[in-house]
Parts: sequence; C-alpha cells; structure tokens
Amino acid sequence: MQATRSRRKVAPAAAYGGDSGDKLEQLLLSSAICNGEDLGPFVRKVFASGRPEILLHLLRHFARSKESEIEEVCKSHYQDFILAVDDLRSLLSDVDSLKSTLSDSNSGLQSVGGPLLSSLDSFVVAQNVSKNVNSALQSVTLCIKLMELCSTANLHVSNGSFYMALKCLDSMANEFQDKIPSSTLKRMLERKIPEIRSHIERKISKEFGDWLVDIRVVSRNLGQIAIGQASAARQREEDLRIKQRQAEEQSRLSLRGCFYALEEDDDEVELGGDDNESYNNGNNGLFGFDLTPLYRAYHIHQTLGLENRFKQYYFQNRKLQLTSDFQVSSMTPFLESHQTFFAQIAGFFIIEDRVLRTGGCLVSKMEVENLWETAVSKMCSVLEDQFSRMQTASHLLLIKDYVSLLGVTLRRYGYPVDALLNVLSKHRDKYHELLLSDCRKQIAEALADDKFEQMLMKKDYEYSMNVLSFQLQTSDIVPAFPYVAPFSSTVPDCCRIVRSFIEDSVSFMSYGGQLDFYDIVKKYLDRLLGEVLDEALLKLISSSIQGVSQAMQVAANMAVLERACDFFFRHAAQLSGIPLRMTERGRKQFPLNKARDAAEEMLSGMLKRKVDGFLTLIENVNWMTDEASQGGNEYVNEVIIYLETLVSSAQQILPTQVLKRVLQDVLSHISEKIVGALLGDSVKRFNVNAIMGIDVDIRLLESFSDNLCPALSEGDANLLKNALAESRQMINLLLSNQPENFLNPVIRERSYNALDYRKVMTISEKFRDSSDRLFGTFGSRGARQNPKKKSLDALIKRLKDVS
Repeated sequence: MQATRSRRKVAPAAAYGGDSGDKLEQLLLSSAICNGEDLGPFVRKVFASGRPEILLHLLRHFARSKESEIEEVCKSHYQDFILAVDDLRSLLSDVDSLKSTLSDSNSGLQSVGGPLLSSLDSFVVAQNVSKNVNSALQSVTLCIKLMELCSTANLHVSNGSFYMALKCLDSMANEFQDKIPSSTLKRMLERKIPEIRSHIERKISKEFGDWLVDIRVVSRNLGQIAIGQASAARQREEDLRIKQRQAEEQSRLSLRGCFYALEEDDDEVELGGDDNESYNNGNNGLFGFDLTPLYRAYHIHQTLGLENRFKQYYFQNRKLQLTSDFQVSSMTPFLESHQTFFAQIAGFFIIEDRVLRTGGCLVSKMEVENLWETAVSKMCSVLEDQFSRMQTASHLLLIKDYVSLLGVTLRRYGYPVDALLNVLSKHRDKYHELLLSDCRKQIAEALADDKFEQMLMKKDYEYSMNVLSFQLQTSDIVPAFPYVAPFSSTVPDCCRIVRSFIEDSVSFMSYGGQLDFYDIVKKYLDRLLGEVLDEALLKLISSSIQGVSQAMQVAANMAVLERACDFFFRHAAQLSGIPLRMTERGRKQFPLNKARDAAEEMLSGMLKRKVDGFLTLIENVNWMTDEASQGGNEYVNEVIIYLETLVSSAQQILPTQVLKRVLQDVLSHISEKIVGALLGDSVKRFNVNAIMGIDVDIRLLESFSDNLCPALSEGDANLLKNALAESRQMINLLLSNQPENFLNPVIRERSYNALDYRKVMTISEKFRDSSDRLFGTFGSRGARQNPKKKSLDALIKRLKDVS
C-alpha cells in the first residue's frame, strides 16, 4: 500500500471582490498557512486595526478552497485501505493458529523447566552464601593482620624501635586503612596513626634534646683529648730533636765510632681523619663520642617527612651552642679558663667534621665553614682582648702554646687556622718585651745576690748543672771535686736566665706558621744580651764593685760569659732547627763588650790606683846621684812585688788574654808615670846615673814580663814589654851616644816611635841642666864626650825650632 504525498499549493486569488489590499492580505495568509508559519502576526494586525472579521472571512475562504483537495486525497487512499483490511483478516486467522501452538509449547516447557528452576534457585542461594562467607573470612583475615600489625607497632614503640614502628604505621596507612571493612577500626586508625607519629616525634625530639645537652660535655672532653694528643705528638717531636741535637753534638766532637738510630714510638691514638676510621656508625666509644642519637633522630625525622625541619632545628641549636661557647667568664681569669674555652670549640668542630663526613646531608660544607669563620673571628677577638690585658710573658706563652695546639689539632680536620696564627704573630713583639722585662728583673736579682766569690762545686751534678750544661768548660776532663770554678754564682744564674729566654722565645715562635724564625730569635737574643744583661753588668760594675778582688772576679765572669754567649747562639740555632755553621758564619762581635771593657777598665783602674800608691815613692829617687842604682829603685821593687802577688792570684781565675790586657794597661800606665816623673816640675834636673837607675827599673819590669812566659805566650810577653815602650825609648834616647838620630825619620820610626817630640825636648833640657857638672861626669869616664853633648844640643835646638 502506497500513500500519495500531498503537495503544498498556494491558494489562488479569491474571486472575492475587494481592492488590491485585500487580495494581498489573502495571498500572504494563504502562503503562511501552506508553509506552516505562525499566524500570530496576522491576528495581532487585524485586532490592532479593529477588523477581525476580515481575518475570519479569509480563513473561511481558505478552508473552502482546501476541501476539494482533501476529497481528492481521500479518494486516492480508499482503495489502499480496503486492501489493507483484507490483509488484516487473513492475518488474524494465522495468529489464532500460532496462539494455540504457543500455548501447547508453553505447557510443555513449564512441565519440563519447573524442577530445573527450583534447582537453580537453590544454587543461586548457596552461591550468595558462599560469597558472603568468603567476604567475611577475608575481612576477618584483614582485621587479624591489622591487629597483629598494631600489636607489633605497639611493641616497637614500647621498645623504642621507632623506625620499625613508623614502618608499621606506614604499612597500616597504605595497605589497610582504605581496605578495612570495619568502620570502627578505620576510625581507630584515622585517630591513632597521627597520635603515634606525634608521640614518636616527641620521644625522639626529647632524646635528641638530651643528646644536645650531653654533647657539650663530650665536646669539651673530646677537645681536651685531641689537643692533649697533639701536645703528646709535639713532645715526641721535641724528644726526637733533642736526640738529634745530641747526636749532632757528639758527631761534632768527632765521636765517629758511635751510630745513632732515632726511632719514634708510633703509639698515638688518633681521634679522626681520613686515614683513621675508628668510628663505627658515627660513634666512638673510646672517648664517649656517640652520634647514634643524632643520626637516629635524623633518620626518624626523614621517615616522618620532616627532614628539612630537623636539619634547620639541628643547625640552629648547634649554632646557639657555639655562640654560648664563645662566652668568656669575667669571674674566672682567662689564664685558668682558656683551656676549657678552646677545648670546647675544638671538640665542637671535631664533631661537626664527623657529622659532615658521615651524616649524609644533615649539614652542608658551607654551613660548617660559616660556623668556623664565625668561631675564628670570635677567637681572634677574644685573643686580641686578652693579650692586650696580659702583662706576664709566661701567661701569654701558655695561651699561645695552647692556641697553637688548637691550630694543629683542627688543621688535621681541614679547618684553616691562619687567622689564629696571625694573631699570635701580631703579639710577638709584646711577648718579647714582657719576656725582656722579666729577664731584666731576674738578672738584677741574680747580680744583687752575687757575693763576688768563686763558686764551689762539691758534686758531679753541680758541675754538670753549672758548667757542662752551658759548655763553660775549658777542657773535656772532669775535674776532681770539690771544684772551685773561676766564676761566681752570677754566671750560671745569668746563663740559666738567658737559656730560659731562648727556649721561651723559640717556644713562642715555634708552631706559629713561620718555619725560619732563627733571625727573629737572634734579634731578641741580641737585645737581651746587649741591652738587658750588658746594661745590668755595667750598672753593677759602676756601683757595686769594691776592691780589686771583686773587680777581678767580675772580669773573670765576663770572660766566662763570652764563652757562654757562643753557647747561647748555638743553642738558639739548634732549637730553631738550622745548621750551626750558619750561626758561626753570621756571628757578630761579643754582645757584652761594653761590660767586658768596663770590667777590665775597672780592674785596670783599681790596679793603677794601687800602683800609683807605690809610684809615689819615685819622689824619693835621687836624680843627681853620683852612682847608678844596681838593684832598682824602691818604688819599682814595691810595684813588682805587688804585681807578682796579683798575677799569682789572678792566674787562678782570669783567662790569659784578660790578664794580658790588664797587665798591659797597668805597665803602660807605669811607663807613663815614669816618663811623667821625668817630665814633671818636681824633677828640675837629673844626671846620667839617675837615668841608668831608671833603666834598671825598666829592665826589672821587662824581666817581670818575661817571667810570665809559662802563663803567657812569647808573643803576649812581648806585648807586655811593648807597654813599656815610651819609658824604654826615652831612656834609650837619653843614654844614646847620638841623640840627634831622633830627627832621622827612619830611625825615629824604628826606635823611637812611641815618643812625643815635645816630651823629648822638655826632658832633654833637664838632662842638659848643670851641663858642666853633668858632662864632667862623662869626661871622667871617657875622653870623647863632647859629641854626645853637641848632638843633644842640636836635638834640643831642632825640636825647639819645630815647636
């Protein structure tokens, strides 16, 4: 059956009469109805214009125009409808037969499927029960596991195994919290897991806080042990150097048959460093140095996800502890507290070094370096302040030694300590000034206590302590005891003071970052000897010497001190670690030369005054005697007796060269006095017999010099005789047959170089006085005496012309 689709048509213009406007309206309305458009605008328009009847008329006209079309469509479909009804009637019979067939099939199916459906229902019920039982078993199993895990977590918490407890909590949260069927257990987990985490955090924070308190005491002990080990190592080095110096000294003494092996006992227990891993898991039980609580707290906080917060908390607390360690108590002298102060800081940074190297990322290298820079700055400030207040060299040295040990200790851990060493070097001059001041007081006390008596040593140890220890011996043979030394107690006392000064100076300069410091030690040693000791001796000589014996003892002491000075410079070189040949090559003059010269001048002056007392007897000489004295005049015999007595005692204590210089000065003074007597106003004239007597006197003095040859060398004896050159040459000139030869430059230079022409002229004029009587004596002895008189007159005339 096929339906004919109606075609939309536009209504033709109505035959209705009207004007063109009404036709247009009819066309628009017909078109809108055919196109299925909305007629609302037309309705509003006609009501607005007040003419609704027109619209009704148009609608009725349109409806009448469509009736014919409807009729045609109905006619075209009527045949199809009849055919369809016929088909439905035939189909109805087929449906009735199918219905009966279906009814029969349904009855058979019901009879067969009934038992099966009942069995299926039973199976479904059993399957649901099984599923419920399995689900219940799984839930019970899950709850049992959860409860076991909770029990394990409680056990770990009670045993302090916080990490395992946290792992249990993580397992509960990740594996059970979302799967647990029990709402009660789920609420319990949601409440208890955060509580247990907070509990563990509080417990571990408390343990860490206790560790922070304990580690301060541990740091101090650790620093003291580390610095003590550095001190022990330094002492071993010093012992090795002493053995080496002894070996060098014995080698210098040509003991070629001896061999020395310097061995170092390697029994030092190291605290740390790259080559010594004595720590196990961050702890060192030997020194109570245990980092386990720290690493445990760090690990727990990492597990809790609070790693960064713990790092910051640790760093801030350690920084506060370091700041607290910087506090210097004003109630306790720094000398008493400096070891604790520096040991605390040393222990702090030893621990931080270990934490840096074994603690993972707990602290960074930059943070430790910043802490160290802060500590160095503070320690430098404290040292500057304390050093500026100190007025005792030994106190400053004690602190310097401990600071240098601190530097050695921390340098092993990679910390730069140059700033600390620079502070020590900066106060080098102040230390030595204080040391010089102390030595000045000690030397003054030693000199004040000196009794100017030779030192008596009864035992071998006294000889070793006072002589051998300063290399004052003149022979390697040990003398018999009791031994009387040529020096007084001042010498070993001053030597001990100087040696102590050298050792203190070297101790201050050692381990201060400067390897070659001998020149500095030598500079201050020169000051000690040249300014302090020399000035003290000069003061002693100028104010406290009474009598020849004391002056002689001081001169003897100066000779011994000259040998001691050689020892001082060698000792300073040995302690400074430089070869002895360098000190011998750079040796200057004797630093105590002013005191030595003053002592010898003092002794010579006293001897001269003593001799002057005997030389007053020269006034008793008969200058116009008729016979020459054969045994010497009285004054010279007294002088020689005194000098022989003096020499016999002086040889016991005075070195040969000192005795030679003193006697040379005394004999030169005697010679001047003899010439001065001839030149003086008290002697108006003299004859040849008196001159011959003076010649005998000079010969006796020369014989005295010659008799000293066992004690003095021949050259030294000749030097003593040369001290009488002026008087000897004057007497030779007056006894010469050709006095005029004095005018000959060659002869004068050879035979009369010690004479002053003015003195020659004056004395020669006295020799010429009463010439008749004077030269009459010559005439009695020989016929030809006038040439000598003429020569003497010519000499006097020429000398007057020159003057």
